[in-house]
Amino acid sequence: MAEHVFHDQLSLEEQTEKLGKQALSLGLIPSFVVHYFPDTWVFYIPNESQSEPLTPEEAYFRLKQLVKQKIS
Repeated sequence: MAEHVFHDQLSLEEQTEKLGKQALSLGLIPSFVVHYFPDTWVFYIPNESQSEPLTPEEAYFRLKQLVKQKIS
């Protein structure tokens, strides 16, 4: 079974932020923005023309897929 490095909302948000920085350093995304709110973080992964807000879960899975494809 897959081992997750998060166990609550904050650790999910922190892990998503780390994946975003990793994807950025690998050149997989042009930029990465996090808006910090008291109850949740909102992630933006811009593409060529637009950027939509992503939940921590959406951003985590999108970034995880990008990094996994690059490493594989």
